[in-house]
Amino acid sequence: MADDIRSAITLFVNGKTQELEVDHRRTLLDALRGDLGRTGPKKGCDHGQCGACTVLLEGRRIVSCLTLAVAAHDARITTIEGLADGDALSPLQAAMLRQDGYQCGFCTSGQICSAVGMLSEHAEGWPSAVTADVAPDRPVAELDAAEVRERLSGNLCRCGAYPAIVRAVLEAAAPNGEPS
Repeated sequence: MADDIRSAITLFVNGKTQELEVDHRRTLLDALRGDLGRTGPKKGCDHGQCGACTVLLEGRRIVSCLTLAVAAHDARITTIEGLADGDALSPLQAAMLRQDGYQCGFCTSGQICSAVGMLSEHAEGWPSAVTADVAPDRPVAELDAAEVRERLSGNLCRCGAYPAIVRAVLEAAAPNGEPS
């Protein structure tokens, strides 16, 4: 049995087609950073515990350090670099700046990608551990600070910028761009 089993894969990263040949053991994080030069996703714990490597795979948030690159073949992947529209930041990125939702910045890309995925999950009606009513026919839970904290609990910030991160997410989620 060969130690180096490789496959050609295609990834659609931030709207661009990327063709790679990767070892089957290579993580998506290592392919994004090492092969494609995407430095937004960070290698923090490399065990799926910190969330610094969070990216969107087909619109859903994943920790890329635990995802094999071959498993992402033919998938749409969005990193922090793909959220902005040219020089115009996404609403969530802009809110993070306004609310000072970062300190050292190491976790920021993962926090933002996770928040984008979380906002989509919330809009689709997915409950969280703090959602009071989880009945299938219930209305979508109000997005408040407790919901945001719970839904982003897989993303750690060594600097403790959590209050500002929560404010930024609530601002970006608010219909008029201001938290209620």
